[in-house]
Amino acid sequence: MDDLRISLVQGATRWHDPDGNRAYYGELVAPLRGTTDLVLLPETFTSGFSNDAIDRAETMDGPTVAWMREQARQLEAAITGSVQIRDDRANRSGVFNRMLWVTPDGAVRHYDKRHLFRYAREHERYAPGRERLVVEWKGWRINPLVCYDLRFPVFARNRYDVERPGALDFDLQLYVANWPAARAYAWKTLLRARAIENLCYVAGLNRVGIDGNGIHYSGDSAVIDFLGQAVSECTDAEVVVTTTLQAAELAAHRERFPAMLDGDAFSIE
Repeated sequence: MDDLRISLVQGATRWHDPDGNRAYYGELVAPLRGTTDLVLLPETFTSGFSNDAIDRAETMDGPTVAWMREQARQLEAAITGSVQIRDDRANRSGVFNRMLWVTPDGAVRHYDKRHLFRYAREHERYAPGRERLVVEWKGWRINPLVCYDLRFPVFARNRYDVERPGALDFDLQLYVANWPAARAYAWKTLLRARAIENLCYVAGLNRVGIDGNGIHYSGDSAVIDFLGQAVSECTDAEVVVTTTLQAAELAAHRERFPAMLDGDAFSIE
């Protein structure tokens, strides 16, 4: 696989303003056209992290999915971020904190946040996801996850793929978040832990600013390499940062330090 250019869009999401947020993030990502392969937007980037936003949840036919398709086409890159999505399929009805994965050809895949943030009563309003997702893009296998999922290493564990000798489930793990500044140390620490234990790159994209509940977000978005070292780090400012992930360095590390061969087999219920 070739090197991968990944862009972190660390913005100050507007509170309960989907139209305003689409315009705002559209302006932030516009200069990235032709210069990146993958664009990350924050968790619930059209509304902020709000239980009340459930009343305005969109469907997969709504304006945000259409907007993301257009952004991916214009940017010539994949784009991802989470949105409140109402899905009324008979076997899985409810509103999900859904991370959308959209590519320039208009294809859309998604991951529904599995671990709902009990501390903020997210579990009382939203439906949990069941399965994790691995997508392939530009030769990379990528595992997209959402915010609180970062605290659950079993679900996030990179497993050795016996069907692909020498390979793991994924090469890059993504976390999009609304992670409050009060718990910034945990955010920074766990991003590094996931990268080290999973022998992969990890990209964590958080928002900045103060939301409608008065909660402060310090950003601290980062790209972490397989050794747990920061390739790029953000402070608490609105910023767009593009980083190139080195495919050869990742492969060399896994060959030198094949810890995946000593991992435990397990399944998740």
